[in-house]
Amino acid sequence: MMSAVNDTKFNSAVFLLTGIPGQEVIHLWISIPFCLMYVISIIGNSVILFLIKTDPTLHEPMYIFLSMLAITDLGLLIATMPTILGIYLFNSREISFNACFTQLFFIQSLQCIESSILLLMAFDRFIAICNPLRYASILALPRIAKMGLVCVLRGITTIFPLPLLLKRFQYCGDNVLSHSYCAHQEVMKLACSDNKFNNLYGLYLSFLIMGLDSLLIFLSYVMILKTVLSVVSQTKCLRALNTCVSHLCVVLLFYTSEIGLSVIHRFGNSSTHILLGYIYILVPPLINPIVYSVKSKHLRARISRAFCDGLDHRNSLGVAN
Repeated sequence: MMSAVNDTKFNSAVFLLTGIPGQEVIHLWISIPFCLMYVISIIGNSVILFLIKTDPTLHEPMYIFLSMLAITDLGLLIATMPTILGIYLFNSREISFNACFTQLFFIQSLQCIESSILLLMAFDRFIAICNPLRYASILALPRIAKMGLVCVLRGITTIFPLPLLLKRFQYCGDNVLSHSYCAHQEVMKLACSDNKFNNLYGLYLSFLIMGLDSLLIFLSYVMILKTVLSVVSQTKCLRALNTCVSHLCVVLLFYTSEIGLSVIHRFGNSSTHILLGYIYILVPPLINPIVYSVKSKHLRARISRAFCDGLDHRNSLGVAN
């Protein structure tokens, strides 16, 4: 009788998501900063996309890669918004197995795509600084399009087996996840079946994607630093390094939160990995457009011009009225 109660089919095949444990009474208040983060992130990334699309002077490889990053961040926000805001606004904790595995697939594949795009952006900086004369020929638009397609295919093909493997398992007990969204390691822990292969495949993906990408990014910056230090002019040296600052900030934020979350999932306490889980999912899409807008002279000038044009348009309407 007890085995029937614990059977997946008996409990209607649902997972229960969790907000912040012990803070259920103030979930509505907690939803306010989450809503603000989503609104600011969506507006920021949408503005970046709009400016790059409408301004021909921004149709350069660096900004095209930035637009790819913004699209990936928007996809990640859309994938996590229904469950996170659903918990804090409507106390909607249940999610079906199929919906959970679908969300897990999109979150993991988008994270993989983002890692690949960050690697492409490091390659862009490497070519721009170490081989500037061939920059336009190496990073031509057709080649950039192929690179973007490879990033998408890499993310989909490597992550696609994960939900299929998880779907084969039996799930017992309360099926309570400690996050407000479906994370691979969390779902895997709830499986009653032997998940050793799934665990090994997850580790393999971590090393293949995050490990390899971060290593190649590190090597590209070693080569960049070597080239920059060989420049006699200190002004040119600083100018070259300044073009890399925004990318370095984004890379450090992305990989630090990713590695930290993986380590804490295995060795840390639940409250820490819940907090880091939100940072991992929500902070990069919020910070990325801000960092690039502040550090990119062209983007900053374009945003200022658009803002001034908007003010002039409002003033002209006021005068006409």
